[in-house]
Amino acid sequence: MQPGSGHVDSTDSDGLGNLGPTVGRLAATVERLRQQIREAQEAADGRGVLELARGVLVERLHCSPAEAARHLDSLAARAGQTPLELATEIINQAARDRVTEATQAFLSHAVRDVAAPPGGAGGGLAVAARLRTTESAAMAAADAQAAAEALLAHALQPLSAVAVAVWSAGADASLTLAGAAGFGPEETTRWRYVPPGIATPARTALLERRLVWYPSLKQEGLPSIGHRASAADGRVAIPAGTGGRIIGVLEVCWPGPPPEQSARLERQLESLAEVCAHTLETRPLGNTDPRTGNRELTELIELADGLHDSVMVLLPHHDAQGVLADFRIHHLNSHFVDLAGRPAGMISGTLLLESYPLAAAQDGLLEKIERVHATGEPFHAERVTLTSLVEHVPLTAVADLSITRHGDAVLLVCRIEDETARLASLLQHAQRLGRIGGFEENIVTGEITWNSQLFELYGLPAITSPPPLTALPAHAHPDDEPAIGRFLRTVLHHHQPSAAAFRLRRSDEVVRHLRIVAEPVLDDAGHLLAVRGAYQDVSAQHWTEVALAATRDQLAHTEQQSAERNRLALQLQRAIMPSARGPIDAGGLQMAVRYRPAEHEHLVGGDWYEATVLPSGQILLGVGDVAGHGIDAATGMVVLRNALRGLATTGAGPAQLLGWLNLVANHLTEHVTATALCALYDPATRTLRWARAGHLAPVMIRHGEAFTLPMPQGMMLGALDEGEYEEEAITLAEGDVLLMYTDGLVERRDGSLQDSLAHLLTTARRPAADLETRLDNLLTYSNADTDDDTCIVGIHLPAPDRQRQAQTGGGIHH
Repeated sequence: MQPGSGHVDSTDSDGLGNLGPTVGRLAATVERLRQQIREAQEAADGRGVLELARGVLVERLHCSPAEAARHLDSLAARAGQTPLELATEIINQAARDRVTEATQAFLSHAVRDVAAPPGGAGGGLAVAARLRTTESAAMAAADAQAAAEALLAHALQPLSAVAVAVWSAGADASLTLAGAAGFGPEETTRWRYVPPGIATPARTALLERRLVWYPSLKQEGLPSIGHRASAADGRVAIPAGTGGRIIGVLEVCWPGPPPEQSARLERQLESLAEVCAHTLETRPLGNTDPRTGNRELTELIELADGLHDSVMVLLPHHDAQGVLADFRIHHLNSHFVDLAGRPAGMISGTLLLESYPLAAAQDGLLEKIERVHATGEPFHAERVTLTSLVEHVPLTAVADLSITRHGDAVLLVCRIEDETARLASLLQHAQRLGRIGGFEENIVTGEITWNSQLFELYGLPAITSPPPLTALPAHAHPDDEPAIGRFLRTVLHHHQPSAAAFRLRRSDEVVRHLRIVAEPVLDDAGHLLAVRGAYQDVSAQHWTEVALAATRDQLAHTEQQSAERNRLALQLQRAIMPSARGPIDAGGLQMAVRYRPAEHEHLVGGDWYEATVLPSGQILLGVGDVAGHGIDAATGMVVLRNALRGLATTGAGPAQLLGWLNLVANHLTEHVTATALCALYDPATRTLRWARAGHLAPVMIRHGEAFTLPMPQGMMLGALDEGEYEEEAITLAEGDVLLMYTDGLVERRDGSLQDSLAHLLTTARRPAADLETRLDNLLTYSNADTDDDTCIVGIHLPAPDRQRQAQTGGGIHH
């Protein structure tokens, strides 16, 4: 170098030219120091990856951090890998995230390494290690600017990229430069903010929500940061989002065309964009106001960032007519807390009513902000209730508000009621209401800590020195010493959590029933450091249990008596009323009966049926239902059924028989009330006469149609001493089927009787092979839901040929 010439002769292979030996050694020293700095930086960035992998090993192997570190080094040595590469593989297996996908894509093409980072030796880091190192460095960055520098240094320069820009997307599709590396200061200042409507690579990726690849911006004619008309630079823009929401764009710049587009390279870039999204969501942008350059607004943002409360900087938003319609959330400080738990990146840039629609309520937050913005008069209030929607559920919080205007902007300061203090107060009240006292005893120092509730349980003043846990037997009833001994051995000797119940004898001679639960606190070597736990006063519960035990004994005795009565009633009913009788053939008439008892034995009822041939040759048919359940209903059923049988032998008609049964119900039973249907069939004339006492009318099936017969007047049995009953008569034709039943066949809790009868008629008109099958179908397809007894009596007058077949075929005759 000639003095003052400013020219260096580069004739030596080492690049030192004609520099003298002293200057050459100095240059070599500077280069060596730079290399050491780069290696130290790489080691520092890789340290986060190593620590994360060690944490995975600690969790999976249940070992200490030191053992995990030794295990990682040992495994790396045996596998012939560096600890960083092995750590990356461990994290990939545990994470299974986008970085893992990018690594697997590269490995599937047998590509393990790419060009080394600047100054790196030995081929550089493996792709997987480089991506994890980049992720670690970006996550540790203080802001998006530091994250951009880490992305360029660790991940993009090995791909021959020369610059990177991280854009933050606004709600109106504007772009704010959150961080950049590889560009000059003039370029970052000039491109600090891109308003909506300007087409750039980053905006294309934002609007189309996909990765866009530009071999040359000159050919595309798109402006962007760092681009000059004479430069044939290539760009790739990748949307950066999280949870399906795009919050920014990562733009990577090459001096020429980007590397060949491939799926594995796209996955690498997408994984880096995901890291950028996390940074944009959790880190401040770290810039001044990019939109207006307003120094007053910049100072206001700096003021907001210096406050320790939750702060919003709001700018007025006007509609198309220029009328103030809302306020845009321009900036949130680092202490901002959202009521719904959303990150600041999800709220920043949105309109106030977009993020907090309930602020538009009458005399709500928006109205207060508008008043401050219009008048300039500040608003201050304590314990204001704020409401936010969380998945359409309103969530409220109490806060102190301060709203002030600064120029055209509004500063909203919100101090939410301290959650820790509120929870502590809540816990104190819960312990008081639950009569729970907590304690902690330091075994090493002997220090014992009780809360106020525990002093009250022991009946001791708060200034008393709490007794140690080992003194518990001295305060307990002697009969409880074995249980307390087992409790102390489990906690203090075996170092296991335990619980015990005992009686506390207080100094004021009051005995309380307490329950104690405790757990040991151990160090890494398993030595006992402390014991912590709680007492609960269960005296009220104890005496309640004593009273309940006595009540249970009394109830058990009552239930036993009730069960015995139900068993007797069931035996009586089943002895008199078999579930099926038939077929019965008498005088050319086929008869069959069905009885379905209640599902539960305690619901044994008083339903009964009758189908018998009288001495006169007439056939007596009847069904009835005694009100109530149990032994009284069953005995009442026996009385009425036997009375009807005896009275029918007199030759009286159905109306007269029901009149006599009414007298029986009123005078010969214990206040029995019942409904009944009585019929007499004369085989000689085929005439059927019937009367009813408050019962449902019989159903006739003729020529495939089902209908109910007329309902003669007649009140239920046992209602009045004197009852009047009417009769109806019908002549049966060949093929007719008559059905008599109790209400258990049709009664429903949720429907009308008319609907149930309509369903019964529909079921009854279905074709059936014989009378037996028809009755079975009625029980099977009944829509009743009251779990009541059910009786059915059916008669069928077959055609003459079928009568002869029935007579020659035999059957069960009553």
